[in-house]
Amino acid sequence: MTKVGFIGLGIMGAPMAANLQTGGCKLYLHDIKNPPVSLIEGGATVCTSGAEVAKRADIIIIMVPDTPHVEAALFGEDGVAQGLSSGKTVVDMSSISPLATKEFAKKINKLGCEYLDAPVSGGEVGAKSASLTIMVGGSEKAFNLVKPLFELMGKNITLVGGNGDGQTTKVANQIIVALNIQAVAEALLFASKAGADPAKVRQALMGGFASSRILEVHGERMIKRTFNPGFRIELHQKDLNLALQGAKALGVSLPNTAAAQELMNACAANGMSGLDHSALCRAIELMSNHEIAKA
Repeated sequence: MTKVGFIGLGIMGAPMAANLQTGGCKLYLHDIKNPPVSLIEGGATVCTSGAEVAKRADIIIIMVPDTPHVEAALFGEDGVAQGLSSGKTVVDMSSISPLATKEFAKKINKLGCEYLDAPVSGGEVGAKSASLTIMVGGSEKAFNLVKPLFELMGKNITLVGGNGDGQTTKVANQIIVALNIQAVAEALLFASKAGADPAKVRQALMGGFASSRILEVHGERMIKRTFNPGFRIELHQKDLNLALQGAKALGVSLPNTAAAQELMNACAANGMSGLDHSALCRAIELMSNHEIAKA
């Protein structure tokens, strides 16, 4: 039985850990909140710190919101690094800075341990259904060791390259997702304002070249006004900020990414940072004084 530590049991982490448990892993859990009762009833052990998780598990997975949270989980007081011994593997499945990831990996490697950055895409739905896309950076040896665990959580699993490349891929993913959400929002708003039924417009578009997962899932959210979070606006803001910071460092221009970030910012300024990122349409609706559909 593989001994797996899991730190961060929120919207994404809890169902991911549950899939590992269903797959036969022995779990050691740590979170700022009480871990889900279902995991404990399933045999998971609750630990008082990241250090304790690292001492008891062979593979330690981290799934927290942002770069500072990962750094604290790894290197803070009673963090994972303090409990590691040579030969263990740390897997960060959060979405954070690629540059910081490379530095974290170096520090963990110096302790005689492997490090993988393995951010995911697919949201809460993908986490629950074990159909996440997992983008991995690190050594092939570590990837092959952890791949059976990835297969319990996801479907499309790719070793992209070295440490940091997984996070770079996730940033690229978030650029594409944000711009697709913006495109769907603008298209449905245009159709609605022109007097067409946005639900029927969406249905028609799903059969053509404009079809996409975003149109399917988030287009429906925009029409039904169901903005309860699968992936919060504030988290997508964070990811687009990573993209724009990276673009500045690399000397490249991402004009549409910047525009999407401003729409996210407008939503946050209007108290919507905790809504699903499909609610980006609300910024466009406010500017247009028209809603795609009524609740």
